Amino acid sequence: MTTDTVHRGAGRPAPAWAVRVAHLIPLVVLPSGLWRIALVAGLPIGAYAYGAPVDPGLGESVYIVALSLVSEGLALLSFGLVRPWGEVFPRWLPLVGGRRVPLSFAVTLATAGAVPLTLIWGVAAWGVAVNGNDLGFTPAGFALAAACYLPLALWGPLLLTLTVAYHHRHHPPHPARATRPARATHPARAARLPHG
Repeated sequence: MTTDTVHRGAGRPAPAWAVRVAHLIPLVVLPSGLWRIALVAGLPIGAYAYGAPVDPGLGESVYIVALSLVSEGLALLSFGLVRPWGEVFPRWLPLVGGRRVPLSFAVTLATAGAVPLTLIWGVAAWGVAVNGNDLGFTPAGFALAAACYLPLALWGPLLLTLTVAYHHRHHPPHPARATRPARATHPARAARLPHG
């Protein structure tokens, strides 16, 4: 095993809590996607606009379904922070296939996703808390929409937590800590210790 492999944390599995967080992320994204698909399907979910049930046209329906699928796909990418396939580029990729994913690349990409998600859904959750049902939904429809969308406020923080864990797991140890003897005792201090 090379020094680089040891330092990069190869073979060190993600802690169990991080794996649970990775499983949780797609679950917090799923309800909003199901709500949007129910809207497109015309199910009675209490979504109203200008006093009439929301009825998206074909183009908007395609966009809504695509948004739901892409969101869930992006949420599933969080497994890359806890699984080996997130540490090595797939072989079919040109130029980088089969190479290790650079730590800075993975951390930057995940952080670039986590920070905006935290801001967007945090502001949205705050808006719902402050403005309440200003969409014209029925009370039951508003409660259902809120229950489906409020979990999205967890997506960014959960992803950021996974990113920090990934960084710690793959970050090379500090050179001073890696080379320091386990229990070095200064000679002057050793002279002052009582001898039995």
